[in-house]
Amino acid sequence: MKALSLAEPKHWERLDIPEPAKPGPGEAVVRVHNVGICGTDLSGYLGKMPFFSYPRIPGHELGVEVVDVGEGVTNVKRGDRCAVEPYINCQTCYACRRGRNNCCEKHQTLGVHCDGGLRPYFTVPARKLHISTKLAFEQLALVETLAIGCHAVDRSGLKSDESCLIIGAGPIGLSALEFAKLTGAKVIVMDMHEGRLEFCRRVMGVQHTLKPGESLEKELRELTDGHGPDVVIDATGSVASMSAAFGLICHGGRLVYVGITTEEVKFRHPLFHRPEGTLLCSRNALSPDFSRIIGLIEAGKIDTNPWITHRTPFEELIDVFPNYTKPETGVIKAVVEVGL
Repeated sequence: MKALSLAEPKHWERLDIPEPAKPGPGEAVVRVHNVGICGTDLSGYLGKMPFFSYPRIPGHELGVEVVDVGEGVTNVKRGDRCAVEPYINCQTCYACRRGRNNCCEKHQTLGVHCDGGLRPYFTVPARKLHISTKLAFEQLALVETLAIGCHAVDRSGLKSDESCLIIGAGPIGLSALEFAKLTGAKVIVMDMHEGRLEFCRRVMGVQHTLKPGESLEKELRELTDGHGPDVVIDATGSVASMSAAFGLICHGGRLVYVGITTEEVKFRHPLFHRPEGTLLCSRNALSPDFSRIIGLIEAGKIDTNPWITHRTPFEELIDVFPNYTKPETGVIKAVVEVGL
């Protein structure tokens, strides 16, 4: 069967690989219908993702169908449509024993540390499959993206009487926006690209959008009754943005990094110590987040339709992928249609 692999940054290869063997105990073989392209894939392509290893078959945002299950599998059966929780954890380390499977000491993310879903079939631990009887495969492929934002907002502790600045209106920033809105907090979105901000206003219903500039601190204070944001979520992966974010929180505020950079983040300590700031990192998501998100989409509380701006067949992905790295092309979320 065919697969697409990143041999090294900016260099794709088409592979012929064997179909998966019969699943072992606790495993399931799945057919991949849709793969979402996210910032991790783009950073891996550009060589800017610190956790990405090469060569690698990418693809961790997945809408799949179960085609076979191994001994002892009871949570899914053949024909089930599922989202995949792509964070393969050891289940035995200290973090796993405390329910923090998202930051397992031996963590392996599909499509990042180990091969992912840009292939028609693969084997996955059945415990990582989350069923929906209602959602389409491309909706299921968006669940993981939304889970990243869900976990980041949960980490922030954002409350309804607070304000939140989300920096970066790419897919991860938008996923954080969805869950920040659900808290009832005042939400402000900042991005360098007017097209993304216009999308936030027109489609996501955001009233307050900003571009970075010399008057940023003044504008933020005006929008937050003079005190600055209670929570700042940086989803850019830009070292300049992440460094500057230390100076944007209110007194007693929290800064959450959900974007990742390979570079050294710098700040002057008094700037963050004076307001008694709290720095949090948000990595991946937790298993219950997937079930929650599927329920929210099924209930119509999250509308995934506006998210997908680009669709591409598996066979054409290599040719069009470079365009997905350019915000000026208008891409919010690209979804790959994987054929057999």
